[in-house]
Amino acid sequence: QVQLVESGGGLVQAGGSLRLSCTVSGRLFRANAMGWYRQAPGKQRELVAGITAIGTANYADFVKGRFTISRDNAKNTVYLQMNSLKPEDTADYYCNADITRWATRRDYWGQGTQVTVSS
Repeated sequence: QVQLVESGGGLVQAGGSLRLSCTVSGRLFRANAMGWYRQAPGKQRELVAGITAIGTANYADFVKGRFTISRDNAKNTVYLQMNSLKPEDTADYYCNADITRWATRRDYWGQGTQVTVSS
């Protein structure tokens, strides 16, 4: 069984920073690409940032220059450093991981962590 556990959400004022973490737990797996998505009330879930197993990152235009994704493969953890937060960044943030376990490869999702940015 593979699980993704997120942490680091909370309430912050506009212009502030938060750091999200997501750790993959389980046995006998390999984490391929990982990423962060977000979903605001009444909106569809959207990609925020992704990172490959070797560390190549990509970002949605609306976070470029403000957010940084990174990963520690030894800890099976992906991070999202969020700076210069805006009220429109308010959403539930979800971790996603493309996991290979035995002969199966599939996506796993975390439970979500809430980020609220006040103006």
